[in-house]
Amino acid sequence: MPGPAPLDDEHAPMFTVGQVADMLDVRQAFLRRIDDHRVVSPRRSAGGQRRYSRHEIRQVQQVVTMMDEGMTLTAIRRIIELEHELARLTRERDELRRRLEGT
Repeated sequence: MPGPAPLDDEHAPMFTVGQVADMLDVRQAFLRRIDDHRVVSPRRSAGGQRRYSRHEIRQVQQVVTMMDEGMTLTAIRRIIELEHELARLTRERDELRRRLEGT
C-alpha cells in the first residue's frame, strides 16, 4: 500500500524559503539562521535548496512565538530537544504498558 500523497503528508518537503517567509511574515535570513542553529532544519532539494514541510512550518511558528516571549535560539533548541525526548519516552512507556497488559 503506497504512503500518503505529498499534499496529504505533513512531512512532505514542499515549500521554499521564500514561500515560508511570506506565509509567516518573517525574513528569509531568519529561516536560514534557525536552520544554522539546528532549531528547525528542513530537508534539501536535489539542488541543495531548503524545502519545508507543513510540520516544519508549524515548528517555525512555535519558534517565532518563543522568541517573541524573549527566549534565545539556544534555549528554544533545548526545549524542542526535550519535547522530542519526552515524546520518545512516552511512546516507550506506552509500548511497555501494552506488553505488560498482554501477558
